[in-house]
Amino acid sequence: MSTLQDILYKVPLQSVNGNTALEVKDIQIDSRRVTDGSVFVAIRGAQADGHLFIEKAIELGAIAIVCEAMPAQLQAGITYIQVQNTHEAVAYMAHHFYGEPSAHLKLVGVTGTNGKTTIATVLYNLFTELGHKCGLVSTVENKIAGVIVPATHTTPDAVSLNALLKQMLDAGCTHVFMECSSHAIHQHRITGLHFTGALFSNITHDHLDYHKTFEEYIRVKKSFFDNLGSDAFAISNLDDKRGMVMLQNTVAKKYYYSLKTMAEFKGRILENALTGLVMMVNEKEVHFRLIGEFNAYNLLAVYGAAVNLGENKEEVLRVLSMLTGAEGRFDYMVSGQKIIGIVDYAHTPDALENVLSTIKKLRKGHEQIITVVGCGGDRDKTKRPIMAKVAAELSDRVIMTSDNPRTEDPQAILNDMEAGLNIAAKRKTISILDRKEAIKTAVSLAGREDIILVAGKGHEKYQDINGVKHPFDDKAVLREVFALLEK
Repeated sequence: MSTLQDILYKVPLQSVNGNTALEVKDIQIDSRRVTDGSVFVAIRGAQADGHLFIEKAIELGAIAIVCEAMPAQLQAGITYIQVQNTHEAVAYMAHHFYGEPSAHLKLVGVTGTNGKTTIATVLYNLFTELGHKCGLVSTVENKIAGVIVPATHTTPDAVSLNALLKQMLDAGCTHVFMECSSHAIHQHRITGLHFTGALFSNITHDHLDYHKTFEEYIRVKKSFFDNLGSDAFAISNLDDKRGMVMLQNTVAKKYYYSLKTMAEFKGRILENALTGLVMMVNEKEVHFRLIGEFNAYNLLAVYGAAVNLGENKEEVLRVLSMLTGAEGRFDYMVSGQKIIGIVDYAHTPDALENVLSTIKKLRKGHEQIITVVGCGGDRDKTKRPIMAKVAAELSDRVIMTSDNPRTEDPQAILNDMEAGLNIAAKRKTISILDRKEAIKTAVSLAGREDIILVAGKGHEKYQDINGVKHPFDDKAVLREVFALLEK
């Protein structure tokens, strides 16, 4: 069992009051989960401040408290550790408590606004097919050598994450592929981890409710690469305006991928259809089952990572040609009446533009594109009018609807979206608050070979309304409505 002194290694300490030779049973950031022998780390979160629950943690058996501000009254027999940043401290502590699992794994992190889930999932599936035992940490699900572990955040908290990595290591995993969100980077959830490699997909308008400015959002993403070791590799999208900026200060080995210019991993699209992509990858022609230009970029990132992890180039391309993407990412179905339905997680203006631009390129003639779209509540409000504008510009009909309103009034969210529409756009847009009715209406408006995009929720199996997650699955609803057409 680890001692408090052991797990405080590398943690910048401001003051220590008490014994650090104590044996630690576990580390908790939720006071309700504290038991005898726990170390309680007081985290200042968006919803609550852990410092308010220090006394409660001690009552439940905490032997040590890690905090940013010492309590006015210190209890005898309890060790108090003061640090500047408890988010950072708990990350190092968890890393050491679980035996530094990331140092014994080939851990690859994927960051960027769009594409993280597809890249991480395709990497996991690729390396599994290549015969490796792998772990996956993603928005959709976490997996340990094929066994699904439910995911609640893009990146779990530092304690849960290190526990998960230890589970993966104990299960015999050699490779782990992980989405690294800007929140996780900023909140130090991945601090202390040993990354073998890191990938950058792209950066566009997102999470400004949290980061406040686009410049801060870029700085946070870039810090992930700044902190890589010299033994790591870093791969970036050269076609993204910030692709080179991301790697400008890293000491890791740098590589780039591109569809437009010379790069270590160069792609050129030869054919882009609903049956898949035909692409030249470093002068080798390959047919992929993934669809669209955005997936061409994702595939190049995956290929670059696989090569850097020592895999045979030809074998990587052979297996990649057989793989599909992540659930809820350009998920494609066709009704008996030949209406095409696509479910996609696109919840940012850029992601929506990518998906709709791809659909426009793929349609054979002048088939209608009908888009069902909403925006999440309690999130970046500035993107709402932009989302509506993008949908209207690239669709023939738009149905604005409820997404995950959370604690906001769904109608107020639609009003914010409508502000982005000019008179012409309003003529082809309707609002239906009930998401199921919106999907039904889209199908009723569609004719043979028309294309319906249901955007925003993708893989999610719920709708978050006033703190309650009601069962809701875009894909299942669309399939159900298609089935009704057969009757």
